[in-house]
Amino acid sequence: MIRLLIADDHPVVRAGLRAVLESEPDFAIVAEAATAERAVELAAEAAVDVVLMDLQFGPGSAMNGAQATAAITARAGAPRVLVVTTYDTDADTLPALEAGATGYLLKDAPPEELAQAVRAAAAGRSALASSVADRLLERMRTPAAALSARETEVLGLVADGLTNQQVSQRLHLSQATVKSHLVHIYTKLGVDSRTAAVREARGRGLIR
Repeated sequence: MIRLLIADDHPVVRAGLRAVLESEPDFAIVAEAATAERAVELAAEAAVDVVLMDLQFGPGSAMNGAQATAAITARAGAPRVLVVTTYDTDADTLPALEAGATGYLLKDAPPEELAQAVRAAAAGRSALASSVADRLLERMRTPAAALSARETEVLGLVADGLTNQQVSQRLHLSQATVKSHLVHIYTKLGVDSRTAAVREARGRGLIR
């Protein structure tokens, strides 16, 4: 049996995932978590093979899914983490994969695809949504044009309306470093302004 932990702050989503997964003869739901912190605790306490991890949790959770993934996978003998989320931009996928997620699936995936991804994760194999896999391949083909994780983070904050000073404070960077990141972002995206950079990045699925 593949023992599963479902981590999502929405009870309806957890119930839906449970209903789909319990129909598979080789799956057993052993725990559920409504916060990222609780997911980290249960992953350490319970006998779990795969954690199905959401990326964004409500105000009751100080951690996000990527941070919880990093905390879970840092332990020896840790369960695999399969991210199951509605977000598929680089701003979401890159931190999650860098944190140690084995797979990344979208919540609108067919039940059979979800089951296959869980089995792949349990076996230590990658399982990626097609849109995520396509963009990762594109990053590999054109590395010079791909935004780094930090550049994606900076541009995401700019898209949220933060000034350079606010971005520098949020990320604990100097304003000169923020400006340098923006210059590199403009060059890679072929634009010459913050507004154009945000528009282009959203069009390419790099940020939300």
